Amino acid sequence: MKIEIPTENGYIGDRYSRHAQPDEMYSGQPVISFPMTFTDLPAGAKTVAWTLLDDDAIPVSGFTYIHWIGANLSADHAKLKEDASRREGEAFVQGNNSTAGGLIHQTDPAITRHYVGPTPPNGDHVYTVTGYALDTTLPLQNGYWLNEFYRAIKGHVLETTKTTFLGRS
Repeated sequence: MKIEIPTENGYIGDRYSRHAQPDEMYSGQPVISFPMTFTDLPAGAKTVAWTLLDDDAIPVSGFTYIHWIGANLSADHAKLKEDASRREGEAFVQGNNSTAGGLIHQTDPAITRHYVGPTPPNGDHVYTVTGYALDTTLPLQNGYWLNEFYRAIKGHVLETTKTTFLGRS
């Protein structure tokens, strides 16, 4: 299993990050999700899920920052177009990102339950996308939490893969 994400010299494109144009932002957040393709899925895979996490946020915020979590993307069409988080949301379910947590207190589902791009405050950060090939459709609804996701995938993961990219400060 592989994840393909377009990068340039290891960096995610500006429009997917804090360097997006004003019309590509919502409520101060970059909201255009990058295209992503899952290939070489194992036999028996029914759906694909993913997490986009920033462990380099730990020294800044005290926790791993969740930028995007998605599940139940059909393994038969395991490709997300640019801006799929906002434009193709019916093709998969999306969980809460870290803006929904008690520290940031965002309440607008257009932000909390979608992709929010990298905005590293203290230098470039490494972002990790983990893909999961699953043998089922998960019983999750939009707005699930990461811990619920981890519980739901238990016993259903056929294969995982990771890829990283850099986000410019």
